[in-house]
Amino acid sequence: MFELFLRKVRKYEIRMRKAVTSERHGNFHSVFKGSGLEYDDLRLYQYGDDVRAIDWNTSAKGHGTFVKIFKEDKEQTAFFMLDVSASQKVGEANKLKLDLAKEICSVLALSAIQEATRVGLLCFSDKNERYIRPSDGMKHGYGLISELYKLLPESTGTNIPEAILVALNLLKRRSLIFLISDFIDVNYQHNLKALARKHDLIVIHLYDSREISLPRLGIIPVYDAEKQSTVWVNTSSGSYRERMSSQFEKRSRELRQLCHQNRADYLAINTNEDYVPALIHLFKVRQYGKGSALS
Repeated sequence: MFELFLRKVRKYEIRMRKAVTSERHGNFHSVFKGSGLEYDDLRLYQYGDDVRAIDWNTSAKGHGTFVKIFKEDKEQTAFFMLDVSASQKVGEANKLKLDLAKEICSVLALSAIQEATRVGLLCFSDKNERYIRPSDGMKHGYGLISELYKLLPESTGTNIPEAILVALNLLKRRSLIFLISDFIDVNYQHNLKALARKHDLIVIHLYDSREISLPRLGIIPVYDAEKQSTVWVNTSSGSYRERMSSQFEKRSRELRQLCHQNRADYLAINTNEDYVPALIHLFKVRQYGKGSALS
């Protein structure tokens, strides 16, 4: 089974690489240019500079708009933070949010490792489920993908703010961080801001269509995997369906705004859709150096 998984990951990675490098601008390496950069100095803003490099604290003093100058760090790092809590086990058979999250993480890790980028991983629920120290080389990359594929989470809960604190303590140098989750949690906003300030952050928000609109099945039992309890809901009720949809929209909107305000990239991915075009679009946006909220 792992061989089939790996074959699929390789196919998707090649598909992305071809799509990105077929453009006249840049190359695939530029996708990871946000990693491996270390703050060095300040200079006045010039037309064409990346707005994400603006030092707003210095600029606010009224002496001009300043941008941060970064020097390249040869030991570039791409770090993956993957939510493996029970709420990720939603979706069709063999196409759960968790399955998709593992695939996306593996595809991106393979891409990064082939660009001589050090790759690390933190899988979390409401505890640290698996940590792999950043390193380079194909052997390390395939080992990370294998560990990710085999992972069976021990806990059902979610604690995004604690996972972010762990990452902030682990990563001393500026890194490219992929935070992959359904973001069904609370009180993580402050820590996410800190993560975006210190690192180059890409937020990948996974969701399933059934979280927005359940089929009209009447009164059915719905099992909450994280709380490990069952409640009965009327899926045909207009008020229930509206509340469910509005909660999702509110959560998504607030997360998107939070990322935009803190110059982090935001990408929403539906488990029922092909995620490769969305990743390709993200990579092309990063080639141009435009921080963006994507959907």
